[in-house]
Amino acid sequence: MAKEEGHVAGMGEAMKQAAAGMALFKNEEEVRTDKAGAEKFKAEVETEIATLEAEVASLTGKDNKKERSAKSKQVSDLKTTPQYIDACKVMKGLEPRNGFFTITLGRPAEEAPKEEVKVEQPAETKKSEKKESKKKESAGISQAERDELERLKNDIIARKTELKAGGMSGGQQNKDPQVVEWVSRMNELKEKADPGSTAKDNKKDDKKKSKAPLSVEEQKEADSLAGEIEIYKHKLKTEFGYSNKDIKADPELQEMEKKIADFEKRGA
Repeated sequence: MAKEEGHVAGMGEAMKQAAAGMALFKNEEEVRTDKAGAEKFKAEVETEIATLEAEVASLTGKDNKKERSAKSKQVSDLKTTPQYIDACKVMKGLEPRNGFFTITLGRPAEEAPKEEVKVEQPAETKKSEKKESKKKESAGISQAERDELERLKNDIIARKTELKAGGMSGGQQNKDPQVVEWVSRMNELKEKADPGSTAKDNKKDDKKKSKAPLSVEEQKEADSLAGEIEIYKHKLKTEFGYSNKDIKADPELQEMEKKIADFEKRGA
């Protein structure tokens, strides 16, 4: 009987040692990170972010305000997903706090599944997007032309960034032959997709030159526009590195400031 008890006690000690070994083995696994997977994931997300930001930059005017806001929120949501945060940490040599991009010892690294960012939008925005979608489907623009339009938006931003790095001001960038050519083609495709879209803002400006006092809706639009101007200025300065002089020369900003000046004149 004593022998059996000793035998069991010996097995118990062996099991404790095995458990301790497994714990050490697990700890070793936890510090292993998949840098290649993190780099690939981070690049994919940042490409998507750049595409969305290019779309936001191209969505000017009041008609596109809701879509512009929705896409800006998508950008923000992408930057705060657990996978993206972990990918950034791994690329900086830090431990991923959410457990993504870790390698199981003895197994190939598994790429973290990309979490789809769902942006819940107001019912009014959804209706607006459905109408916009139907409009695009009925417009005379092919899928190839839509792809070209998206590519042009990205190319224009990349070209301006390159010119900015070379010392060109915002006004000089807009006069660059390549930028002029791409903007012309982009407007041509936008007009083909939505006839009259490139002239909408000008028509609105003509209507608002009336000396009648601002309506409640116009006052709301003026307040919203003032906020958009501040956000746009901040983006030019922080994301594109514009100087104060370049910011003042930006055509998009000049157009927004002209609208707010018209509102202020009528509200005075």
